[in-house]
Amino acid sequence: TGDWHRAIGIAIAVLIITCPCALSLAVPIVQVIAARRLFENGIMVKDGSGIERLAEVDAVAFDKTGTLTSGKPRLLDAASLDPEALGLAASLAVHSRHPLSRALAAVGAERGLAGIGFSDIAEHPGLGIEGRQGGVLYRLGRADWAMAGDRAAAAGGTVLSRDGAMMAGFAFEDILRPGGYEAVDALRAAGLRVEIVSGDREPAVAETAARVGIDTYAGAMLPGAKVRRLEVLAAAGRHVLMVGDGLNDAPALAAAHVSMAPATAADIGRNAADFVFLHESLDAVPTAFAVVRQASRLVRQNFALAVAYNAVALPIAIAGYVTPLVAAIAMSLSSVLVVVNALRLKAGKTARPARSAKPSRSAASSQPLATAR
Repeated sequence: TGDWHRAIGIAIAVLIITCPCALSLAVPIVQVIAARRLFENGIMVKDGSGIERLAEVDAVAFDKTGTLTSGKPRLLDAASLDPEALGLAASLAVHSRHPLSRALAAVGAERGLAGIGFSDIAEHPGLGIEGRQGGVLYRLGRADWAMAGDRAAAAGGTVLSRDGAMMAGFAFEDILRPGGYEAVDALRAAGLRVEIVSGDREPAVAETAARVGIDTYAGAMLPGAKVRRLEVLAAAGRHVLMVGDGLNDAPALAAAHVSMAPATAADIGRNAADFVFLHESLDAVPTAFAVVRQASRLVRQNFALAVAYNAVALPIAIAGYVTPLVAAIAMSLSSVLVVVNALRLKAGKTARPARSAKPSRSAASSQPLATAR
């Protein structure tokens, strides 16, 4: 029409209306609030991409010792063990952070037997620890690694060997981590596949799997075998959450679609994990999944709100029915709407389905489990 004043007013209104504030806030505001909600539940987040990847998960793989169990095993029949063998094993064990090594080291310290010196000490993840004394090689760990020949298969479990010959075998017991039953139930109720990948002996893994109600499990897995299992699941289209704590879990934690570790995990395990939960209960896993799944829904809602705002407001602004002041108010309100929608993310813990066929949580977690390295 030649009315420059009106034309410039409409142009300014259109520029204000199309400011992508709501669109740019859609994801980060939800991630910030989700990280806060997780922190309120004792779960630390390494980066925002972990929140997005956790929302895509459709399978969960648990390590056993230190993850499904408390990671504080107790040495059985310590009084019947040969003091020399126990002293050698405890002196080797002090150089390892494996839960079974710590149990051995604690018994050795109580009896004053853990002061033997070794040279060339090396820990092999998933296998055990070795050291030399006067040219003699001592190994503490899996029987099939520590011992030579067919005797290893017959021995099984955790052993101390001298130049490949068995000196002593060690048996341990552990208890389930609090919240184990409920966590597995909640994950299955959410439609996730749950399994155990562990380096422990097959019978010990089978016992734990039966106690928590997991049908798919594998024992005696080296770190590489855990990674290969995750690769098989990924090739089948699965997005796997790996939950582990030990040195031998670090490669699997790094290889998984997303990973989680307890605060008691080895340093390398915590560094490899995308999430770290700070309390003892395993309900952190379904709680984190519930929070990020809701966050994913809110992100999609925020995108829809931002697109709907532009789809409605832009044609009205182009037609000249919106002044710059009204455009500024509308643009601000769209941003506020996105933020308010993100604040709907709940902080409460996820609900647990009832489980009538199993013992109560307190009774179940206090019952010992057999375990081995």
